[in-house]
Amino acid sequence: MIRTLFEILRFRSGPQDLPAGAALSVLLTAAWLVQGLLTDQALDGPNSAPRSLLAIGVQYGAIVLLLRLRNFSARIPQTISALAGTGFILGLLAFLLLSGIDPARPQPGLALAYFGLFLWSLAIDGHIYRHAMSTKMSMGVLVAVLIFAANFAITRAVFG
Repeated sequence: MIRTLFEILRFRSGPQDLPAGAALSVLLTAAWLVQGLLTDQALDGPNSAPRSLLAIGVQYGAIVLLLRLRNFSARIPQTISALAGTGFILGLLAFLLLSGIDPARPQPGLALAYFGLFLWSLAIDGHIYRHAMSTKMSMGVLVAVLIFAANFAITRAVFG
């Protein structure tokens, strides 16, 4: 399973290559939540727990709705597993980058690396959505960007 998650991160596998079933989805989601909460606390993020829960809820809600609309409900557990597993790995990478921040001096290299990680994350989500919805990569990336935008707007409306 870990190898498959790394292959998804390299765009060589899709969610369909993960084991089916809700147990793995729940386990990976719990790991992703814990990792996100610990990262936010370590980096002094305000409202970290509610923000993380809301962000994951919006993302999961959107993909569940889209898959049901396309009559691909059976793909939901594997899609959630792929999102949570890759989200966990990318969250660890983000933590490593962000833990190197020194507010006293500019760090353009660090900022560029973080921006690259953000773009890679959107591309990976797009790749997962493409496979889950049986569509083109461009549509998967569009869905990823729209879900990110919705997440940003909702989080900002709720938490300011």
